[in-house]
Amino acid sequence: MSYGQKTACPRAASDVHTASEKDLHSHRERHGWRKYDISYLDGHGKIAEISRRAPALPAFEDCFGALGHGAIIQTATGPMAAEDLLPGDQVKTADGMLETLLWRGSITIMPDPDGAAGANSTLVRVTSDALGPQRPAADLVLGPAARLHHRSAGARTLTGSQSAFVPARDFVDGSHFVDLRPVAPVRVYQLGFARHEKITVNGVAVESLHPGTFFTLGLKGDLLTQFLSLFPHKEDLSDFGTLRHPRLRMRDLDLVAMR
Repeated sequence: MSYGQKTACPRAASDVHTASEKDLHSHRERHGWRKYDISYLDGHGKIAEISRRAPALPAFEDCFGALGHGAIIQTATGPMAAEDLLPGDQVKTADGMLETLLWRGSITIMPDPDGAAGANSTLVRVTSDALGPQRPAADLVLGPAARLHHRSAGARTLTGSQSAFVPARDFVDGSHFVDLRPVAPVRVYQLGFARHEKITVNGVAVESLHPGTFFTLGLKGDLLTQFLSLFPHKEDLSDFGTLRHPRLRMRDLDLVAMR
């Protein structure tokens, strides 16, 4: 299962990080490029849609691959599937607040012809009630970049925060959390708001769009310019604000628990 009008959005010259194009061509040769589809609210409050070709790098793909086709999100007008949401919709966060959807991005995950799918080409199925009653209410398919909101004493020890966002694939156990390797192209989505949020998806709290810090991205020059062009609702990386909760890996939490 696979799973308007196109508007160009050039960046102001002051936002462009100049550098040799050699880095960009080198990444293109090593990693290839992919198509990123984006819907967003423009400066006039209108919905604009663009498709861009950009490097198929984890830093890029991780901003698009969180929610599987059919993932249900609560909105002011009732439950809606991720693929049906549009910028301007009022989405309920896991804290019960309504936030305006400013950006929706999507990519297509392709099956691996060699059968050895990497981390960025596998999905995660969370079976019903895996995290408790109605969490999720029905089986939930998440994209390769999904992170779940997870409360843990280890998170408090490591960061001082009561909870953290942990990759969904870190929970894979073959029973309640199952790796899925697509046999046909599938679409995955991510949602962006004014700030970093956690949203309820099929009863489970999932992280919204945040690209991370300049340091964790590790992008510069033309690669950074290409990256920023995927988020026309923001002017600069700093406009994403701070992370609502820290990001941790399950192995970090396991190490703390073993002490």
